[in-house]
Amino acid sequence: MLGLQAYASGSGSSSSSGDDSDQEDTTKTTKEPTEEELAHLKPLADSAHSVAKSLQVCAAPLVVPTGQVETSRVVAPTVNELSYNPRYEEMFAPVAGPANPFLTQQMRAPKNMLTGFVEAAHISDFQFENQRKTFHSYGYALDPSVEGGAVGGGGGVGEEGGPSYVGHLQAAYDTDGKTVFESSKANRAGDKRKKLKNDKPEDVEGFLGPWGKYEDEELVSRPNETERAEIEEMMAKKQRRNRVTEDKPIEEKSVLHIKDSVDYQGRSFLHPPHDVGVNLRKSGAPDRCFLPKAHIHTWTGHTKGISAIRWFPKSAHLLLSCSMDARIKIWEVYNERRCVRTYSGHRQAVRDVSFNNRGDKFVSAGYDRYLKLWDTETGDVVSRFSSRKIPFCVKFHPDYNKQHLFVAGTSDKKIICWDTRSGDIVQEYDRHLGAVNTITFVDENRRFVTTSDDKSLRVWEWDIPVDMKYIADPTMHSMPAVTLSPNGKWLACQSLDNKVVIFSAINRFKMNRKKTFTGHMVSGYACNLDFSPDMSYLVSGDGDGKVYIWDWKTTKLYKKWQAHDNVCISTLWHPHEASKLVTAGWDGTIKYWD
Repeated sequence: MLGLQAYASGSGSSSSSGDDSDQEDTTKTTKEPTEEELAHLKPLADSAHSVAKSLQVCAAPLVVPTGQVETSRVVAPTVNELSYNPRYEEMFAPVAGPANPFLTQQMRAPKNMLTGFVEAAHISDFQFENQRKTFHSYGYALDPSVEGGAVGGGGGVGEEGGPSYVGHLQAAYDTDGKTVFESSKANRAGDKRKKLKNDKPEDVEGFLGPWGKYEDEELVSRPNETERAEIEEMMAKKQRRNRVTEDKPIEEKSVLHIKDSVDYQGRSFLHPPHDVGVNLRKSGAPDRCFLPKAHIHTWTGHTKGISAIRWFPKSAHLLLSCSMDARIKIWEVYNERRCVRTYSGHRQAVRDVSFNNRGDKFVSAGYDRYLKLWDTETGDVVSRFSSRKIPFCVKFHPDYNKQHLFVAGTSDKKIICWDTRSGDIVQEYDRHLGAVNTITFVDENRRFVTTSDDKSLRVWEWDIPVDMKYIADPTMHSMPAVTLSPNGKWLACQSLDNKVVIFSAINRFKMNRKKTFTGHMVSGYACNLDFSPDMSYLVSGDGDGKVYIWDWKTTKLYKKWQAHDNVCISTLWHPHEASKLVTAGWDGTIKYWD
């Protein structure tokens, strides 16, 4: 087309360049078109001219990269942030998809919150607080739903032309709708009272400034005569009741359940037997321990849950148990496995018991706030101790030259040391912020470690009432049960976040974060732990009555089984047996496993 247009416009334009000789030659050789040819070429030239006028040059054409197809992206109406820059057509395109024919008109209406559509409105912070405090103080406020109400700061105009209120309307009309910032000081009852004033800065001792008290102000509330008489009568009744309770004698007795208290050689039940196939006098542990597999015996006799169990020192041929039925029992571990003696002397549940090194005496701690020293063989109470607080744990000093001393952790955050010879308190350790739960002697009995409800662990030098080490961390939980390892190097602590955590028992008492034993549920229960004699295993009960045994080196859970119907509160591994384990639960039973 363009070529035809150029040809129709004449050939002079194409031959205007060049020298004169070329122009003359061209003029001579060019043939003029005839009328028929011009008539035939004219419509072609007109069409080419119209096409040329319609064509436009696009300097920045929309180029689609090779291999891509241009597709319009849909922007969801709920999107608040985009990672690309959309075009106008994409941003304001209608919502894709067909309309739901089952929606009602109310459901189809646009919403920006659950209850409907809320329009943005400006309200002064001062006016909002003014009306809120007025409503809180006086019971009325301007009606915000009326045009020109609290939003604008003026009064909401009702149908009658007056201000519109919500709340206590009569109070609003009586005070003309005054707010807390407009009320006069005469209406405030507190402003009628006169204050003590002394604004002289040179009076250093008596300067009051804005802190002066009212002239008739009383800082201590004093009862009137009627109230004073009622309080005195109530206190007199309470004292009489307590006096009757304290004067009532405590029936302390013990019952021997075996026929003969001594054998044919005159030896009592405290003497270790010889005919059980195990050397109970040796000091070493078994070479290798194994996992128990079977239930071999059950001791029954307690009517309520058991609180703690303890082996007889060294030989472990007897087992001492204390219970919530306020009784203490001692059991045979070998031969007939009978209940040897029952000790009764506490009014309430017994929390803890502890043997001395020889085993001929033990001390019990009860919820009746008494600690009692018993003779194991005869069942007599040697002496009684009380600090008027509940003892949660008790422990004899392990040294042979200090067997007359024992310490107890109480509910008033103290660790108290008593002398059994005089019955006096010889030392108090008062640094904890909560009830003391455990006492564990470490470092060849020169120090002891205590845990408390304040979620801390403290290390004490013996007879020095200031803790030498305080361990607390925001991630730590309360640790109501602590056991020392047989080699004396580690402390296994039952943490209430369902973990057993390990602390070093020497040097810095640092937590070993690589050793954490999990898998059991003990939250809320002080389930006692124990090591196997060769330190191969760690055993613990849990709140569901199960027993868990972990490998000490790898912290792997080896075995678990259902041992009791209620909480398994205590587990003890026999110090002379390779695979024998004792468990005690809140179902009142003690079970022996092998």
